[in-house]
Amino acid sequence: MPSANFIELKNAPVIFFICYNCIMLKFLPRYILRSVILILGFIFSLSLSSHAFAGGSIVGTVKYEGPVPHSKMVHMDADPVCYTINKGNVHSQAIVLGDNNTLGNVFVYIKSDLTKNDFPAPTQVAVINQAGCNYSPHVIGVMAGQKVKFLNPDGTMHNVHAMCQINPEFNASMPDFRKELQITFNKPEFMFPIRCDVHPWMQAWMAVMSHPFFAVTSPDGKFEIKNVPAGTYEIEAWHEKLKSKTATVTVSDGSVLKIDFTFSQPK
Repeated sequence: MPSANFIELKNAPVIFFICYNCIMLKFLPRYILRSVILILGFIFSLSLSSHAFAGGSIVGTVKYEGPVPHSKMVHMDADPVCYTINKGNVHSQAIVLGDNNTLGNVFVYIKSDLTKNDFPAPTQVAVINQAGCNYSPHVIGVMAGQKVKFLNPDGTMHNVHAMCQINPEFNASMPDFRKELQITFNKPEFMFPIRCDVHPWMQAWMAVMSHPFFAVTSPDGKFEIKNVPAGTYEIEAWHEKLKSKTATVTVSDGSVLKIDFTFSQPK
């Protein structure tokens, strides 16, 4: 977070411009003066906010190195609806590789050294869809206090079993007519599974975070964490089957820091 002196110095031209024009504009009609003051005040507030909340970005790519693991086949024959929707069986989402062995479903986040810990929960509702008798996304991060909505568009029975340790564990039935279920996890809790007891292959992973500085890789392995306050942090890349990787990064205001991770099969 920039210091007060930094903000004042950066905004000195704006402050001078506003003061000068306020003096000169006293000769204008009052209704024009009022409009000009409102516009100048808006410009000033934008200038302050752009510096007061300056930060950097952390970007990178996650790859898999070594022999490609066998992708487990998920047999959905037990539920004809699931089998028909997918036109057969599907592969497990545990290890998802893209071109050049980029790795999807990796959760990358700032693990420690944040000096601020009172980030407000976003008003945007996080969504987990059970379409096709699979959870999508397979790995998700939300903030404590953020609403999470589970969808059931399949026309078959699902149940949402969140196997929390810190937040209250719950197991909610979603018959074919129940299309939505909304839950709020109020306490930070890192990575717990969410399962469907009706369809044992269905599993997702959720992290409830105290801050917004996290991302999940898509199959191209890429991630981006935006608006990170300037500072030095420990960053971790987590995968459900592979060991986690950590690194130390230093972020400065306005910077784009690139860091890549490479996973391999645990020995």
